[in-house]
Amino acid sequence: MGSSMLREATSYIRPVNIDNAHAFLKSVLDSVKDHIVVIDQYGEIKFYNKSWSCFGDENNCAASTWCGLNYLAECDNATRSGDEFGAKAGEGIRDVIAGNKTEFYFEYPCHSPCEQRWFMMRVTPFKMDRQCFYVISHQNITERKLAENEVFNLARLDGLTNILNRRTFDELLGSEWKRCSRSHTPISLALIDLDYFKLLNDYYGHQSGDDCLIRVGALLRSFANRTGDICARYGGEEFALVWPDTSLENAQHMAQNVVKQIAELKILNEQSPVNQYLTASIGVAQMIPTVEYDKADLINRADNMLYQAKKQGRNCVELSADQVPIHSVPRGHSGNNGIALA
Repeated sequence: MGSSMLREATSYIRPVNIDNAHAFLKSVLDSVKDHIVVIDQYGEIKFYNKSWSCFGDENNCAASTWCGLNYLAECDNATRSGDEFGAKAGEGIRDVIAGNKTEFYFEYPCHSPCEQRWFMMRVTPFKMDRQCFYVISHQNITERKLAENEVFNLARLDGLTNILNRRTFDELLGSEWKRCSRSHTPISLALIDLDYFKLLNDYYGHQSGDDCLIRVGALLRSFANRTGDICARYGGEEFALVWPDTSLENAQHMAQNVVKQIAELKILNEQSPVNQYLTASIGVAQMIPTVEYDKADLINRADNMLYQAKKQGRNCVELSADQVPIHSVPRGHSGNNGIALA
């Protein structure tokens, strides 16, 4: 289109009258996807945009008019019902109103029955005709949080077996140790070592070795089904299972099942002196956390029991009872797939 034609076409477009500043600015704010309200120093809502009212309609919290409602009162109501985010929002808004902060923002989840959602709330002040007002905006940051969570979760997993890595194991074991310390309940740790894995890796090749680790990791994941249970790759061909609030008897039973089911995978290891198929040795320790011990003591006990399992011929489980010095009683042995209590 030539310049003359463009001038002719635009001459028929009526220019927008922006003399009515209120209507113009309201249209601007209504086009913004962020949910926006403006409150006065007492918390009373003086303005809200279209996104705010639409969100209320869609989430069963609509009002006939939002203007006149007290935002701080709604935060206080949420706080009384146990909503920690309502408490944080109310505290932050009051800090800005009191002049303790120039602005306030925080991120919070606001999940619906159908989807996960996160928002960032921001509070900024302004003055008009010597009166203070406060803009409160809620920006949907779900896409960003989902991406962050995916990266975070990937960082917690072992790249080969897709179970938790050693760093995450240490972190979660510490958390469970503290929780069991508060509740005075036992926590059991099983350290699993694949017998003569190096022979398998060298004889069949690294790809076969990787496939073996992947299959074992998938199997072990089925032994960590409860909240607080941990399944992790501890390093190389070693794995770890943590069972909080678990008796030694139950830990023993599950460790036996691990040995049995690894053998039932029928992964060839013809060079192994133990069996033509892959086997595993397991050291199990249980402790009730106290101030005298920490998680390192539990790991040391399990590691000592794993060493004993290897000394006893492998393909077996060795147990260490709670608070029993690991060298205080004679070590027994009941043969392959057996149980010895140290």
